[in-house]
Amino acid sequence: MSRTGPTTDASTGALEDEAILLVGHGSRREKSNEQVRDLAAGLEDRLGVPVDAGFLELAEPTIPDAIAGLAPSVSTISVVHLSLFAASHVKNDVPTALQQARADHPNVTLENGSHLGVHPAIVDLLGDRATAVEEDLGVTREEDDVAVVLCARGSSDPDANADVHKLARLLYEGRGFSRVEATFVGVTEPTLDETLHDVAKHRPDGVVVVPYMLGDGVLTGRIRDGAAEFDEEYPYVDAACGDPLGTDARLLDVLGDRWQEARTDSVEMSCDTCKYKVELDGYESDVGGAKAMLRALTHQEAHADREDVADDPHTHDAPAKHVAVCTNQTCAADGAPAVLERLRQQVRDSEECDARVTRTSCLGQCGDGPNVAVYPDGVWYQRVDADDAERIVTSHLDRERIVSDLDSQLL
Repeated sequence: MSRTGPTTDASTGALEDEAILLVGHGSRREKSNEQVRDLAAGLEDRLGVPVDAGFLELAEPTIPDAIAGLAPSVSTISVVHLSLFAASHVKNDVPTALQQARADHPNVTLENGSHLGVHPAIVDLLGDRATAVEEDLGVTREEDDVAVVLCARGSSDPDANADVHKLARLLYEGRGFSRVEATFVGVTEPTLDETLHDVAKHRPDGVVVVPYMLGDGVLTGRIRDGAAEFDEEYPYVDAACGDPLGTDARLLDVLGDRWQEARTDSVEMSCDTCKYKVELDGYESDVGGAKAMLRALTHQEAHADREDVADDPHTHDAPAKHVAVCTNQTCAADGAPAVLERLRQQVRDSEECDARVTRTSCLGQCGDGPNVAVYPDGVWYQRVDADDAERIVTSHLDRERIVSDLDSQLL
């Protein structure tokens, strides 16, 4: 879309205009990417503010490229997430990209918004999707026993999974369904198959399966297949699957609210139940900002060599180890660039290790640098020089032996 130069307030000399970056995951399926672009165009029409789409991976423009395209013509960019839940992409990957973008574009204010989350407009939209399936089945909740199964992708983040259950409960309240169950198509439990079999025990007249998905991709197809197989297996129950959220205008209502929150610094995240901040049972090892950051670095570009997208749309070919080198101001002055290059050269020359070496911003250990973190081992090396870098590769990465004479700690 066309861009004009920034407008200036004569009294302050401040840039007055702003733009929105709508961040989607990205897909090898161009139809899914077009959905993000369509929503971006709709949001621009709705708000009267320039809106561009950017992607985490698998599609273009990337987040850095999208920000670089907007930066010359605006003073503020508000990032809005086209993500259903606050899992690792929202908590780790996008903030990491924005931190680098702030360094690359110091004259632009970058505001990070929230995900779609639990919102009345989404509950209303899910209710309409369920009603459409009822009509197709020829059942009505006023006269028949109608059960709803709300099926989401599933996450390794318990906070994200909890939101599915909250949406299911809100969909149940006041709508007359006999029950509404939350379930997942992958990663966590209960699975769709398990939930459908449990629902069948109650012998409802109709089972409405609602995919909590943005687009009609691989996972939505699996949900449709699961509903069809269930309908065939249980002749005494009529079952069918509804449509995903798509580009329904109510999503623009939610995105508009998330933009207002970002630009007014009123974003609310569920920090009290975030596995990176609170020791939740079963997730104790995930606590710690450095671990979240390293996980984000490991995730970057992990899709690059994948050939199996049709079989499993979210499998990653990640390296065995990820080495993060702080190249922020203090570490850089202490020789971090030389450490980074030596590590990369040694990894390239090694026939033993499977590792990726990347630069990162401040790790919060200024004065003890250069700092090098090895993930997933959780080992932090401090005061590393170029010769130490060679030893980290030949000992730790090649032979799984920590370089114990370096100042190190477990993350």
